[in-house]
Amino acid sequence: MTSSPPRPGRDSRVARLPPRERILDAAEELFLREGVRAVGVQAIAERAQTTKMALYRHFATKDALIEEWLRIVAAGYASAFDRIESEHPGDGRAQVLGVARFIADGLPDIARRGCPFVNSFAGLPDPGHPARRLIVEHKAAQRRRLTAMCELAGAEEPDDASAEITFLLEGAQIGAQNGSVDRAGERLVGAVSALLDRSAEPHGR
Repeated sequence: MTSSPPRPGRDSRVARLPPRERILDAAEELFLREGVRAVGVQAIAERAQTTKMALYRHFATKDALIEEWLRIVAAGYASAFDRIESEHPGDGRAQVLGVARFIADGLPDIARRGCPFVNSFAGLPDPGHPARRLIVEHKAAQRRRLTAMCELAGAEEPDDASAEITFLLEGAQIGAQNGSVDRAGERLVGAVSALLDRSAEPHGR
């Protein structure tokens, strides 16, 4: 799931949020706009209308703040998968297409703000960084869920099908972010549908 776009009247609303939520809200905005490494704690505190001392009461380090923000984003994606599965019980094809449409619907936001995972991964070169590990684990879990959906959809090689679908989902987000592909959402859903048809055909047909 993509993070929500900036909401109208944010400045008047921010003071009404609890301090921890103000900090996360400000961090998301700045991380997406400037990158996780370029943004300093002082800038986050000022945007959240609080102090560095208050920020450190909620998050021991900036890295801990990055990790918690990405954990929330990942949880949003997981909740979307849960919702799609519950809406289409036992129908793997509808589930996969539901995921494709969910990603397609989020592409305008990706085009404006970028993908939280792609942007953050580039700013976290250390493979052992907790936030980078969180991204890797999130992507692996999402791939496992897609594989199960593809198996339910009748794919002869569900792991291969989920790998190709992952390429399509990730590629659509990158294409939307850099503006290289027009009608990315429409193309994504069409490509995933065609892939599902092909993957369910007996070999050699």
